[in-house]
Amino acid sequence: MGAGVSNWMLARAVSLRGQLGVVSGTVIDTIFVRRLQDGDPGGHLRRAMAHFPCPAIADAVLARYFRPEGRADGAPYKALPTYKQVVSAARQQVTMLAGFAEVWLAKEGHRNPVGINLLTKVQMPNLATLYGAMLAGVNVVLMGAGIPREIPGVLDALAVHQPAELRLDVEGGGDPVLLRFDPQEHGVMPTPLRRPAFYPIVSANSLATTLARKANGRVDGFVIEGPTAGGHNAPPRGELRLSAAGEPVYGDRDVVDLAKIRDLGLPFWLAGGTGSPDGLRDALAVGAAGVQVGTLFAFANESGLLPELREEVLAGVLRGEVEVRTDPRASPTGYPFKIVRMDGGRFQAPDRERICDLGYLRTAYRKEDGAIGYRCPAEPVDAHVAKGGAAADTEGRRCLCNALLANIGLGQIRPRGEDERPLLTSGDDLLHMAAFLNGRTAYSAGDVLDYLLAGAIATAAAPPVAAA
Repeated sequence: MGAGVSNWMLARAVSLRGQLGVVSGTVIDTIFVRRLQDGDPGGHLRRAMAHFPCPAIADAVLARYFRPEGRADGAPYKALPTYKQVVSAARQQVTMLAGFAEVWLAKEGHRNPVGINLLTKVQMPNLATLYGAMLAGVNVVLMGAGIPREIPGVLDALAVHQPAELRLDVEGGGDPVLLRFDPQEHGVMPTPLRRPAFYPIVSANSLATTLARKANGRVDGFVIEGPTAGGHNAPPRGELRLSAAGEPVYGDRDVVDLAKIRDLGLPFWLAGGTGSPDGLRDALAVGAAGVQVGTLFAFANESGLLPELREEVLAGVLRGEVEVRTDPRASPTGYPFKIVRMDGGRFQAPDRERICDLGYLRTAYRKEDGAIGYRCPAEPVDAHVAKGGAAADTEGRRCLCNALLANIGLGQIRPRGEDERPLLTSGDDLLHMAAFLNGRTAYSAGDVLDYLLAGAIATAAAPPVAAA
């Protein structure tokens, strides 16, 4: 749920109530080092790092990034090297440690399950992030925004500290290119780890069937996500058609046949438009194990969103002044992306100066000499074209990497011009929250759970699971 929005505090609050709290693993390494540079308020990251099984790695990262007094006013964050197919051991270790710390903090002081959510599209950091999360005892891995067919085998390998590989998507063809992570190169060799359950996030029967039957390891269940969910949505099946407002039009072909999902014999959760007691009851009635909820939790007090941003948007909801638009062009991934709009909102402008210095959504491509290069449709247009990209692909693209960090108060400080501003995403449920809010512009994760579980009927075989 966004970069750093579903943080360890929110996931822990949900998990303590017996539901599945899920931390977001997206861009977690940059979030981690920026928190350290801000002085690690509360000492939480350092407390987690003290439990990392290889203290030398934690000590090296602290020495490089921790600033006890925080950053000076106006000082920019020190950046991590952008990911490539092959990176240094030190770069992998930052990512591994970040995944460990976030999960460890979410699990601190209790034994209830905690999950981590990663984007399949953001391929290059995922192996190190998964291993770090597994070192902290993560119980569930959820992945969408792509076809994560290789992830079950990755989890099997990492659980016994063996090398894991993923095929890197490369535009331009050529021989297969692999991403590789070897735990033994980092000196972390405790006993075998728990292999977490794997729940891919899918939006079509065919994808669920393919993953259940052809993944390279065990799939344990599914999250079935509809197009009203926040963040990235699957594109409509067939030829793309846009409404008069310029939004993708979804039709009957995009409705998942839940009977076919049930026939797979695996538990499933529904997501997108399910964040209500009625949504939970309806999900249970059709055989789901429960629901995955994002929007309500995203604006809870424990979430990573800037408090003033939460309050501004919730006040706009109460006034009926908030829109949620499914933008077919905003995301560099090419997937439709939900954007919150509100008059007077302090959100990233479409004409933001194009600066690509984080690179999580870059695409690998084959150069003429056979080497691997990287480009992003949201980078400067001339740079994208110089790398063989089409100028048309850059139209309407936004820099999500920098904007999502600004959402949580970790936006980069720019030496000239305006500093990075938020670009908020949310599910369509945001438009219907006024009744839940009942005049409030602040509420807790516990309030959300009380609301969702009110009147829901659980069975021992299929308890409702509200996953932040």
